[in-house]
Amino acid sequence: MQRFYDFLRRHPTGVDSFWAVVLFGISTLEVASLSGSTAHRLLAMIPVAALSTVVALRRKHTAAMLWLTIGAGAFQLVLGVEPLLANLAMLVVLYTVAAAADLPRWLSRTALGFGALASPLAAVRWGFNKSDPANDIFLTVMMMVPFALAWVLGDSVRTRRAYFAQLEERNRRLEKEREAQAKVAVAAERARIARELHDVVAHNVSVMVVQADGAAYVMDVAPEQAKEALQTISGTGRQALAEMRRLLGVLRTGEPQESEDYVPQPDVEQIEVLIEQVRQAGLTVDFQVEGTPRPLPSGVELTAYRIVQEALTNTRKHGGPEAEASVRLVYFDDGLGLLVEDDGRGAAHELYEDGGADGAGHGLIGMRERVGMVGGTLDAGPRPGGGFRISALLPLKGKGN
Repeated sequence: MQRFYDFLRRHPTGVDSFWAVVLFGISTLEVASLSGSTAHRLLAMIPVAALSTVVALRRKHTAAMLWLTIGAGAFQLVLGVEPLLANLAMLVVLYTVAAAADLPRWLSRTALGFGALASPLAAVRWGFNKSDPANDIFLTVMMMVPFALAWVLGDSVRTRRAYFAQLEERNRRLEKEREAQAKVAVAAERARIARELHDVVAHNVSVMVVQADGAAYVMDVAPEQAKEALQTISGTGRQALAEMRRLLGVLRTGEPQESEDYVPQPDVEQIEVLIEQVRQAGLTVDFQVEGTPRPLPSGVELTAYRIVQEALTNTRKHGGPEAEASVRLVYFDDGLGLLVEDDGRGAAHELYEDGGADGAGHGLIGMRERVGMVGGTLDAGPRPGGGFRISALLPLKGKGN
């Protein structure tokens, strides 16, 4: 049964044509029973055929069918063809015009006007009884009611369809907005993961490369130093793997996993451990803390750690073999200040121009993105006396906290 209803909804013109044939057949029988001449009955068949056509094509050619209906009514009035069952098509087309959302409103009002005139004109042409005009007027008014109801019903359907169409459009717009927000969220998450992976890989691999070069250099003359370098490489590699497992765990589950294979998120306290690791890799680093250390928002702590990590990695990559670095943390009342400097050759100009990046295209850009997420400021560039400097101010209350 449902398939049958679906079929009818998919073929509205076919359904209308069926009822048009039924109306034409009944009206033909009615015309055949009329009194009068054969010519009069033949004239009556003309509006019957026209109004049956109106029923068949009312949804496909609505405006044209309205004018055809008006023409058929005028034909009946002029030639004196009395009202027939086929005139019910006037109510049908009036409803259809009022319900059509794609037609202008003036056409709907025009249809209402002609519908309101149909009964009075028919009463004037055929129905007035001079002995009881009050009764004729009452009947005429009552005959106008179906036309008014047909128009009101159609206009209500039109309003409801417009309302549902507006709801559907709003839902489509909201869906597009949700998709856009989801894409933005995915892009932001991808950028965050890219920063994390870059910081982990760039720093730890840099340490491993330096230690591997040193081990190869002293392998024959100082086996113990070479052994220590290899142990450092092994420890650094394990640390990098642990941090990457932590990131992959977040990607798979959305939450950090508690396991001995996963390391906690780096914070300010681990900066000293990071600097000691860098020192073991052969870079001289002076570390100072000013102010009173205190707990900071997790976003600020991670940002501070990553900035120091990236800055020292860049010093090893671009500063030269004799470069030395200094790291200074300053606790203010309303934020944390960072200053990382080195006296090496300095990075190439394109690394910091217009917020540029390191050789892989992510270093300083990642720093600026991290600082921007917590509402801080970052300044990176060459020092006046040579070398490179990175300074950042991270507020305690920023966008990322």
